[in-house]
Amino acid sequence: MEDINFKAAILENHSGHLNIFDEIKIPSLERGQVLVKLAYSGVCHSQIMEIDGLRGEDKFLPHMLGHEGSGQVIQIGPGVSKVSKGDKVVLGWIKGDGIDSGGCKYYCDEQIINAGSVTTFNEYAVVSENRLVEVPKDIPMDIAALFGCAVLTGSGILTKTIKPKKHSSIAFFGLGGIGMSALAASNLYDFSDLFVVDINDERLNIAKDFGATHLINPKSVDPVEYILRESDGLGVDYSVEAAGFTSTIEQAFAVIKKGTGLTVFASHPKHGDKISIDPFDLISGKKIIGSWGGGSHPDKDIPMFAELYKNGKLPLERLISKKYKLSEINYAIEDLRNGTVIRPIIEIDTSIGNEA
Repeated sequence: MEDINFKAAILENHSGHLNIFDEIKIPSLERGQVLVKLAYSGVCHSQIMEIDGLRGEDKFLPHMLGHEGSGQVIQIGPGVSKVSKGDKVVLGWIKGDGIDSGGCKYYCDEQIINAGSVTTFNEYAVVSENRLVEVPKDIPMDIAALFGCAVLTGSGILTKTIKPKKHSSIAFFGLGGIGMSALAASNLYDFSDLFVVDINDERLNIAKDFGATHLINPKSVDPVEYILRESDGLGVDYSVEAAGFTSTIEQAFAVIKKGTGLTVFASHPKHGDKISIDPFDLISGKKIIGSWGGGSHPDKDIPMFAELYKNGKLPLERLISKKYKLSEINYAIEDLRNGTVIRPIIEIDTSIGNEA
């Protein structure tokens, strides 16, 4: 497949945008590598952190980006047994079953383009076997892309990490792709009170459709004061933070109950930022933990979440507010940066999955 040339959005420097490269050459596949033709890609806040240089030193420039997508297997490398040529697959960053082959290098006019074990802002990708899962039956390819990160992380926080008790209370801080996926999973449980905090009123209205009982815009209301007041000063049983700021992690921790409260955060504040919490809250029984991919296992949990979606219990289509072409990826990044979309979806080859 070395004769295939393709386009990709490349991070060359931390100027806040990506550059489209043409004529990138596909390297020969090594053990555990799979060549995938991309159908769709999601855009995550994690990529914005990389693009803006907020995740610390980047030793791999120029490089490809994207860790959530869907596509079709074109070729498999030595040792690959999990997928076959022609399979429709979910691409994601969370390690699953199969060979962990690591990253690879592409070439464009003799320039080396680095890439990790999975990338999705490109027409083709050489992907590690353990970052692929076959798309479950009857799942649209645009929805399938969300299973690569947003659903596994967000919904996984509820189903795999928190496992809420019946009639408990919960607060969500930040309603981006991960936060909204976590909120979507709240439909699986019987909450007495469900607080949502976001600066975007449109997202808050969607949250209301998902069953939120209290809508809080921190531009006009202090979320900590409001939640404590509405919970008789006790706080909530659980809180989920996905806004991406140390201040919102601190707020999420501030509103949980002493003795039994649990805060789970899955956001990426900029490199070097620290959270500040009162040690007395910890010895009073409050708990705070970070979530790595929602504690999900892609091979086991993607089929489970797919069934919930097909049964109408995970309304994931509500996460997709706008789609973009690969050539428009910087507009998608800017819209996500400004909070005007929940999960931008990049259309790369929409014919995949729609074959007669």
